[in-house]
Amino acid sequence: MSRISLIDIQQNPQHASQPTLAEITGAFGGAPNMFRAVAHSPATLRSLWGSFAALGQGSLPAKLTEQLAVAVAQRNGCEYCLAAHTALGRKAGATAAEMSHAQLGGSDDPATAAALAFALAVVDKRGRVGDEDIAALKAAGFSDEQLVELLGHVALNLFTNYVNNALNTPLDFPAVAFQRAA
Repeated sequence: MSRISLIDIQQNPQHASQPTLAEITGAFGGAPNMFRAVAHSPATLRSLWGSFAALGQGSLPAKLTEQLAVAVAQRNGCEYCLAAHTALGRKAGATAAEMSHAQLGGSDDPATAAALAFALAVVDKRGRVGDEDIAALKAAGFSDEQLVELLGHVALNLFTNYVNNALNTPLDFPAVAFQRAA
């Protein structure tokens, strides 16, 4: 059960978050529970939605960013983000097997594997990655722009993981089981 109420713009059309929730509803066909929880703070909702919009226009493919999101969600134990980004990853063209493999930071594609390893190093090392982490990412063909963009995605996913874990946001995407490392 959610630790805070979820804003419903149908019941509260004058809420200050209404314009942003309307945009989100247009994009998703409904407002996912995470956004409805965050809507208690119109500023935070605008920031969150703006970050998704900006990074969605970046140079990294959606499939990769969704694989990254499930790896970060798995690492942080975020059930909501694991479910949401697995569904979004499938919509972006990833197979169920690819999304499952990404949960533990794996991929059969060397560039994707390097990006996931880098993202998890950022999470595990609290951003204090080493020269070898950067070199491995660049050796896989990632530019400086893409490196910075990967950091943006990691930061955004950390934020959403923390929001959903702290607020116990109820799932509105199909549940996905956490993976156990072999």
